[in-house]
Amino acid sequence: MTGAAEEFPAQRQSGQATRPPGEQPQDGPAAGEPHPTAATENPRERARLVFASFLMLFVELALIRWVTANNVYVTKATNFVLLASFLGIGIGFLNARTRRDYLRWTPVALLALVSFVLAFPVILQTLNGPHPFQGLRGAPALPQPVSLAVVFVLVTAVMAGLGQGTARLFVGFRPLRAYRLDILGSLCGIAAFTGLSFLNQPPGTWGCIACAGVLVLLAPRIRWWQVLAVASVATLLLLESVVPAQEWSPYNKLAYHQKGGANPALYVSANNIPYQAARSLAVMHKQKAFYFFPYQHVTKASLGNVLIIGSGTGNDAAVALSEGARHVDTVEIDPLLVRLGHMHPNHPYSSPRLTAHIDDGRAYLQNTSKRYNLILFALPDSLTALAGQSAIRLESYLLTVQSLEAVRAHLAPGGTFAMYNYYAPFLESRYASTIEDAFGRAPCAEVGAPLGGRRLAVLTVRPAGPVLNCASFYHGSRIAPATDDHPFPYLPGNDIPKQYLWMLTAIFALSLLLVRVAGGKLSQMRSYVDLAFMGAAFLLLETKNIVQFALLFGTTWLVNSLVFAGVLIAVYLAVETASHVRLPRPAVLYAALIASLVLTWLVPPESLLGLPIVARFLAGSALAFAPIYLANLIFAQRFSDVASSGPAFAANLLGAMVGGALEYVALITGYRFLLILIGVLYGLAFVTSRLLTRRQAGSPAGAGVQITAGVR
Repeated sequence: MTGAAEEFPAQRQSGQATRPPGEQPQDGPAAGEPHPTAATENPRERARLVFASFLMLFVELALIRWVTANNVYVTKATNFVLLASFLGIGIGFLNARTRRDYLRWTPVALLALVSFVLAFPVILQTLNGPHPFQGLRGAPALPQPVSLAVVFVLVTAVMAGLGQGTARLFVGFRPLRAYRLDILGSLCGIAAFTGLSFLNQPPGTWGCIACAGVLVLLAPRIRWWQVLAVASVATLLLLESVVPAQEWSPYNKLAYHQKGGANPALYVSANNIPYQAARSLAVMHKQKAFYFFPYQHVTKASLGNVLIIGSGTGNDAAVALSEGARHVDTVEIDPLLVRLGHMHPNHPYSSPRLTAHIDDGRAYLQNTSKRYNLILFALPDSLTALAGQSAIRLESYLLTVQSLEAVRAHLAPGGTFAMYNYYAPFLESRYASTIEDAFGRAPCAEVGAPLGGRRLAVLTVRPAGPVLNCASFYHGSRIAPATDDHPFPYLPGNDIPKQYLWMLTAIFALSLLLVRVAGGKLSQMRSYVDLAFMGAAFLLLETKNIVQFALLFGTTWLVNSLVFAGVLIAVYLAVETASHVRLPRPAVLYAALIASLVLTWLVPPESLLGLPIVARFLAGSALAFAPIYLANLIFAQRFSDVASSGPAFAANLLGAMVGGALEYVALITGYRFLLILIGVLYGLAFVTSRLLTRRQAGSPAGAGVQITAGVR
């Protein structure tokens, strides 16, 4: 059994640290908790803490991707795995010095989670009928509340064990040094998962790394049943990884099968949802004639350059080439879909008249100077959220009014724009309204058969004049367009859907119960209420930066990874600064932080889109990372002298859970308003830190924010 007493040598209690009033706290021992010694801060223990932090973040990122790929319910419940991870890590840190041993049972919890998700997947079988979701072999899927509750508890259990393993090492160091090592480990976790995404590695690879890491964390007291459990986990994930005709891209689990015969086709599902079908031109003429509708409104002589955004497996490209386009540029965000597109019956991606770009559609428009005779938005409808802590989807910024204004700017004289998909009724109205705002004209509207509450619609517009050969222009109701500040085209109104409210209420009720039962008395975090406020504020600040960079540079997995890494580097630089430079009083740092938030408010990210890419990167980075740097200077000043680093870290993590819930306010207000909410939370942190200082003689007079361990 590996308990806390076995993880660390015996330590002596130090006396209450004292210093002259106003003296800058340094990277020294925390007052009132065991005094770290040379034995506990030796290179071996430093390496173990870096490794534990790496493993904690790596497993969390893997769970966010893997659970979502196997359970359609979780696809619709953004932040779900993220919040469970916050809760689990927080419980682990609350038990850094208790006799409870959650780390010991981590292999069993991980096996239970993997077994449950694989045994009870949720698959979208059809858009029609009362029972669209199925489990294995056509069995009915578990009810949504049951499925989500079990996943939430099991993810929490896994992360509680890893959190406790990290916390036991964390509390053996002086707080600021422990934090520095945690950041280094987290950077390693980001780098490792980014590398595996680049290589399109499946869950078997992630699982082997995670399972080996768990055994390293358990060493040297590993039991046979722990080895058996992690071996079973690795085996299950390896078996899932070698399923025929199934591959893992940086965004999706893609399963495909080819149909031969007279009507060949390639069918693709993504994350257990029917996604695309690559059909021959002959079949599309008979069954999917809408692909050809835009070409009824242009002449072949005008089709010099065609741009297709959302080209997928190649149907739209095949049609463009067959209709006489002299050159076609395709843009697709998922590289594996393009690779599968080489199996298209008409092989459009092999044409010398086609150039394929693996990129985000909005980013491509921002970075190209090329102009086109025809631009198509070809069924852009991803199944993936931007990140674990963002409610926007990969194509959300493509469907805003500002995006369509960029499309208009890239049309050659006399050019045409068209977009088509199977739309819910309100979406057809929203996109028609968006086109009218961006182009100053009502689009030509051609509609087709319904499909599961949706209806096919092709919307076509020419800025130079009415659309040629149009039988009916749109004349329906108007719905306000999505904007770059409120990039939620699939949300009918500016509100929080009831299903999200019920989900968040259930999560917090369950979280309070689990914290009380598994984490001990909440009173141990009473002295760190300020850190909880700042955990919430920082999660919102991090989310704001993720969506800001997605707008500036695209919603690709690489941009997301670089943003996470940039956040951690800014945090690390702040900690290094605080360790070597005498900082001003907390009030001064808070004032600088609020000033940086005000500057970010005054310079909205969309105002930077017209800059060259290098200038855009420098300006965007300055606006995004200055508040993070200043916030972590405050944190370093506060955290270097906390009385107990375990509960302090836990308070920050559990506060971040609140931040994850407050992110949904953006559905009402837009993302820019989050800056006001962030400022209010930091203000509350400052006030509560002052109140705590008055109650606790000798405690630091500042408060700070910490990046949440395990989630970036």
